[in-house]
Amino acid sequence: MTRQRPEDPSRRYPWEDDEYKPRTRPYPTQGPPPPPPPPPQAPPPADERPTAPTMPKKLTVTRVALWRTRQLGGQAVAAFRKAAHADGAKQSGLSSLTYAVMMNYAADAAMAVALANTLFFSAATGESKAKVALYLLITVAPFALVAPVIGPALDRIQHGRRIALAASCVLRVVLAIVMAMNFDNWGLYPAALGSMVLSKSFTVLKAAITPRVLPPDITLSKTNARMTVFGLAAGGVFGLVAAGFANLFGSPGALWFTAVLCLANAVLCLRIPSWVEVTEGEVPTSLRARPQKPKRQPLGRTVVVSLWGNGAIRMLTGFLMLFAAFVVRAQTEGDAFMQLLLLGVIAGAAGIGSFLGNAVGARLQFGAPDQVIIGCLGAALAATILAAILPGLITAATVGLIGATASSLAKVSLDAVIQDDLPEESRASAFGRSETILQLGWVFGGALGVLLPTEYWIGFTVLSGLLACGLAQTILSRRGSTLIPGLGGDRPIRTTAVTP
Repeated sequence: MTRQRPEDPSRRYPWEDDEYKPRTRPYPTQGPPPPPPPPPQAPPPADERPTAPTMPKKLTVTRVALWRTRQLGGQAVAAFRKAAHADGAKQSGLSSLTYAVMMNYAADAAMAVALANTLFFSAATGESKAKVALYLLITVAPFALVAPVIGPALDRIQHGRRIALAASCVLRVVLAIVMAMNFDNWGLYPAALGSMVLSKSFTVLKAAITPRVLPPDITLSKTNARMTVFGLAAGGVFGLVAAGFANLFGSPGALWFTAVLCLANAVLCLRIPSWVEVTEGEVPTSLRARPQKPKRQPLGRTVVVSLWGNGAIRMLTGFLMLFAAFVVRAQTEGDAFMQLLLLGVIAGAAGIGSFLGNAVGARLQFGAPDQVIIGCLGAALAATILAAILPGLITAATVGLIGATASSLAKVSLDAVIQDDLPEESRASAFGRSETILQLGWVFGGALGVLLPTEYWIGFTVLSGLLACGLAQTILSRRGSTLIPGLGGDRPIRTTAVTP
């Protein structure tokens, strides 16, 4: 049916008028009213918005390449800040701690690059037992004396944890300068030792601070895994920069770069929120089933099982780090390029394994963490047995890959166990003590790597036997028994809170 015009030509229909606006709302119908439109999303914070550099007016290949580099760099920085601030990490203070941890990894990587041709390749081989003993004395043994002191000392620190972190970084600045100025004499070694001890102390202090900056929507295990992933990435990037300094200015140049990184880390430590200093209500933990001191929180069976398994795996990582250096040195005497290449293969496999383990641990949630730890220890044992039967570079790299992956997954599981098994007021102390135990396991493995003969099959055979004992002790502890009286599973599975 068509519309007819009226007989009077002066009359116009609405749709023939220039100012007519058609109806936009639907006509009323039966049923509930339509839902209101969603509220507009707030724009991202200014520090997370990608900065878009302006296109140069005069286009040249160099200017376009520079513009594109700045554009990609801005996008990368924005993506990094978004990931670091995710899950409420910025509001809780976790992002500030993450930046400090990343810089600590960067300083460790830079110092390792600077000392690669001194502490490892200039160290003694198995033909000089006196030099082996001296090397062990100045690089590994002091950890066994210092580590047991760090954990209990944290229980006595009621205030000043940020200051303690910053002080460790400032002392590393001084020691890096000392190493740079004494690179060709024996003053290098005690300064390097002190820097390594301070780095381990930083790790223990960080473990005690982490529960204080935990966002409400993320677990401790995922938090620690995330910080480790960020730290490994920072170590890789700044390690390459340090290699460039070493190539241009020699190893002392890389040590000066290390000093700058440690100084920057001291500033980052002071920017951690002040509420990490609040220790009111904290209850110290004890490894004993029946603590001798009052008002101590004993660790439950599941935590003890996790510590045994993680300690055994850390023994493997410490052993491989030093043992591989001595074996490569002995088998490629005089060929520096081949030494760097072979050690790079093993270290690269271990780095990939560590990154992979932490990445998987940050995304997955394990229902039985103690079983995961036992599985990781069993996989590490199988890899070392294979390396003992088929010795060589390929199997050593395989041990590095599997061992680093197992170590990362086991550490994530240990963090989950501590969060689930212990009350909140005891977690900071438990993290500090657990990190101390893991450092002792690494020291024991490193000492074996220095003392054993430089033959793949001998080293991995001895290590396989020790890992088998560690696996047996872990399984027995889970069943409530033990191979070592007083340090097994003779305690309840779940701990009960102790009134401070």
